[in-house]
Amino acid sequence: MLLERKSLVNELLKERNKSVTADALLAEVRAILARDEEHSNAIRQRLDEEGIVTSNDLAFDLLETDRIFHLSHIRNICIGYRLRFLDSHHFKGPVPEEAVSRIKQLEKEHGTQLSGFKIAAPSKLFHLKNYDDPLLLAPIGNEYYYLVHKWGNDISAWRKWLVLPVKNLGNFLVLMVVVSVLFSLFALKFLFTGTHTNQFLLLTFLFTFKSVCGIAMYYCFWKGKNFNNAIWDSEYYNK
Repeated sequence: MLLERKSLVNELLKERNKSVTADALLAEVRAILARDEEHSNAIRQRLDEEGIVTSNDLAFDLLETDRIFHLSHIRNICIGYRLRFLDSHHFKGPVPEEAVSRIKQLEKEHGTQLSGFKIAAPSKLFHLKNYDDPLLLAPIGNEYYYLVHKWGNDISAWRKWLVLPVKNLGNFLVLMVVVSVLFSLFALKFLFTGTHTNQFLLLTFLFTFKSVCGIAMYYCFWKGKNFNNAIWDSEYYNK
């Protein structure tokens, strides 16, 4: 009997039952889970709340430098990739449980309660207002933000190039010039025959440029579009 093989699970149960009954254990676990659920609900409520919070009291020695970003850094990335940087209550979908767990972990480590969350993401992920419409960050003061959590897929490497023409007015005009030149060359090759003077070439380009700009501007106004550097922190879809 002394040499009989033991089940570690049974031995563990015997050791536990010496100090606590099954009912008492279940009650304790239920209370722990209830407190944890309350904490999670409180965090989600703060994520959905409107308000202006410019700083959170985080312990300096516990901060990770790879997670600290100035507003100017965030602004440049948002403009470069056509993202919005808005308060978390504008976010459409549910914030993943991993992000909530990360907030709880930070609050426990720093002995504080985080609020004033902001999210950097494409416009389609936000509830935007009509002017007449992911990275989770928390402010730590002086326009610095601390990266709390990142979820979803990495942004496409092509996105920066695809949105480059609408980054600002200068880029947009360069695109209009390039498109106008291509249309002018097409017209001269297939629509007009014979020898063309320099004046004719210039007039063809100017007419094409005016037409292309007119169509592009009409589309932009119709759809309420604007340049990256104007919308990165705007909560309106047409401003």
